[in-house]
Amino acid sequence: MAAQSPVGSRRRLGAELRRLRLKTGLTLDEVAEQMTCSTSKISRLETGKGIPKVPDVRELMRIYGVTSDTERDMLLRLVRDGRQHGWWEPLTEGVQPERFVMDSPGRYAALENDAKAVRSFDVVLVHGLLQTEEYTRAVLATLLPHHSAEEVDRLVELRLKRQEALRRTDRSPLELVAVLDEAVLPRAVGGARAWAAQLEHLLEMSELPTVAIRVLPFSSGMLRAHFGQFVLLEIPEALGSDVVYIEGQAGETYLDMKAEVDTYKEVFDDVLRHSLSLAESRQVINRYR
Repeated sequence: MAAQSPVGSRRRLGAELRRLRLKTGLTLDEVAEQMTCSTSKISRLETGKGIPKVPDVRELMRIYGVTSDTERDMLLRLVRDGRQHGWWEPLTEGVQPERFVMDSPGRYAALENDAKAVRSFDVVLVHGLLQTEEYTRAVLATLLPHHSAEEVDRLVELRLKRQEALRRTDRSPLELVAVLDEAVLPRAVGGARAWAAQLEHLLEMSELPTVAIRVLPFSSGMLRAHFGQFVLLEIPEALGSDVVYIEGQAGETYLDMKAEVDTYKEVFDDVLRHSLSLAESRQVINRYR
């Protein structure tokens, strides 16, 4: 897997372009007028959602008065890197969104590829990084009834490939702290045999040095976190801000404003305080197994 995804380069480029615009005191509308383009185009470049083009960034550098060769080279390098293809794209290309479940199958993979750590709270299903192939297939077959078997196969492969980050050697392995509400443990997704194998897999994964699996017991009562599962992606500062990923009935939501991320960090810290220890969590998982 690539050490950095094109999305990381786009987000960093966007942050640099926004910094330069604010330094000049120009608004999005004023820049768009000079560029003879829509305001949304400039906004998408600044948020890292648009695919950058060299002529556009050269024109923005002219508007912002960028004269340093070092800064120009850095911005153009980010443009080139932002136009590369991610390793996940062959697996997600052509896979259509599924209403209420999946908006863009490649976007989350791109962000997770750049992350140094993942913090997750799940109330229904085991987190994707901890799923067995059989469990994953049962989940996707249920959630994506309008997708072909070939598309489901590709998405299963995508999820399994994502898990390689927990053992990667080309850079520091991805750190994972996964809190499972106890309600996840008796839910036999895929049948009793598949579920027993999934619980066994959780015990095996919990032995990895960078993986921590905690159980939030029924005895903890109701917490703020019970309003919905979420994932906190900790992104290296050079690649952009941290991101909260929420998957719900309205589709996928990505939050990256500092106030929003900080709120979810508080919620996750609260969940950790009420969760069982690592050893106690293993005992509970083993009991259900």
